[in-house]
Amino acid sequence: MGFRKLLASLGAGGASVETELTQPDVVPGGVVQGEVRIQGGSVGQRIEGLSVGLQARVEVERRDAQGNDTEYHQNIEFHRQSVGGAFELAAGAVHLVPFTLEIPWETPVTMFLGRHLTGMKLGVTTELAIDRAVDAGDLDPLNVHPLPAQQALLDAFGQLGFAFRSADLEKGVLRDTRQRLPFYQEIEFHAPSQYRGLKQVELTFVADGDQMDVVLEMDKKPGLFSVGSDTYRSFTMSLDAYDETDWTGYLHAWLAEVGGKRNWF
Repeated sequence: MGFRKLLASLGAGGASVETELTQPDVVPGGVVQGEVRIQGGSVGQRIEGLSVGLQARVEVERRDAQGNDTEYHQNIEFHRQSVGGAFELAAGAVHLVPFTLEIPWETPVTMFLGRHLTGMKLGVTTELAIDRAVDAGDLDPLNVHPLPAQQALLDAFGQLGFAFRSADLEKGVLRDTRQRLPFYQEIEFHAPSQYRGLKQVELTFVADGDQMDVVLEMDKKPGLFSVGSDTYRSFTMSLDAYDETDWTGYLHAWLAEVGGKRNWF
C-alpha cells in the first residue's frame, strides 16, 4: 500500500482533475462559472486545496549576448483564486466543486466580429494540491468579447476601412496608463489605401471598472517619414459615456492631421 501511495503522489494511479465551464463567453470585468470534477485514483488521498486561474501566452523580447533582439513565448498566469479547501478523497470517489471566477478588467479580448482573434491563447487553469505537490489541469479556452466601449473603437476602425491583421500579448508595462497586469495586448489593423503613407495602426486597451486608457500607435511605411510623437496617441474613455463621442470622426481627424503633415494625401 505504501508503494501505491508513493506512485499516486507521483501521478500514477492518483486523483485526476477536469474542469467544465458553464459558458466560455465573457467580457472583461465579468465572471465565468464552471465545475471542477475530481476523480479519485486507486488509493485514497488528501486534497490540500483547489484553485482556478487565468493564463495567457505572452510574447517576451530579450537581447542576447551579441546584442541581437530575440523573441520567445511564455505562459503567464495573471489571476488565481481558491475554490476549495482540504478534504479526504476516497479511492474511486468523485468530488464536484462548482466555482465562479472573476475576470479582471484588463483581460485581453480574444473575440472580434464573432471570430477568434489570431494569436490569442488564453483560458482557465485548474490546480489541485495533493501531498505538497500541484497537479495542473488542461487549459480551458475562454471567449473574451469586447466591452461596449471597446467595440465602439473597433467598429470605428472598420468604418474607416481598416482590416484586422493580428493580435498579440507583449510582456511589459505601458507608461502613464492604469496597467496592473505584467503584459498588454496589441490589436493591429492594416491601413486602407486612402492613407497611402500608413502601413498599420496598433490599438491597446487598459481598462478598470470606470474608465479605459486607449493607446494608438501608427506604423509608417518605410522611408516616408521619421518617427515622431504625433504618430502615438493615448486618451481615456469612460466605460459608461463612450457613446457621446463620434469615434470614427475622432480617429479620422487624428489620421488626417498626421497625414497632412506627412503628405499622405
